[in-house]
Formats: sequence, structure tokens, C-alpha cells
Amino acid sequence: MKKLKNEAELLKKALIIGEKYAVNRGYNAFSATNSAKDKVESLYRLLVNDKLIQPLAVDSEDQPNMKHKLALWIAKQLPEGHELLK
Repeated sequence: MKKLKNEAELLKKALIIGEKYAVNRGYNAFSATNSAKDKVESLYRLLVNDKLIQPLAVDSEDQPNMKHKLALWIAKQLPEGHELLK
């Protein structure tokens, strides 16, 4: 797994956009008491369920890989030349 440039910022953006996507799909918004770990796993599983991202192999489904997948997903959604892609 090759680390992306600005991966932490991409993950933050993915959590924001992913939560908006989940709310539009009819899910409740995350509460302030939800941990980042829970948010990452929930959004990852929603995006896999909706076939927006390729699922990880069962033996590699862990937090770092899920975070990386979310960062890749949002990087592909951002317009070319976006500041996080530089």
C-alpha cells in the first residue's frame, strides 16, 4: 500500500463527504460521541455495499487499509488540480 500525498487531509475530506452521502441515503448523521474509527468503518462498509469502492480482502480489513481506501475514493472524486491532489 503506497501512502498518498496529503492522505490525512484526504481522509478528513472523505469523512465529511461520506457523511453527507450517508445522510442523503437515509442514514442518521454521526453524533459527536462517534469515534473516528467507527466513522471510518461505517463509511467504508456503506461505500462497499453501494459498490462505490472495491472491498478489501477479508484478511486485510483493518483501520489503516480502510482509511487508505477512503482516501483513494475521495481523491478520485476531487476535480483535477484540487489543492489536496498536489
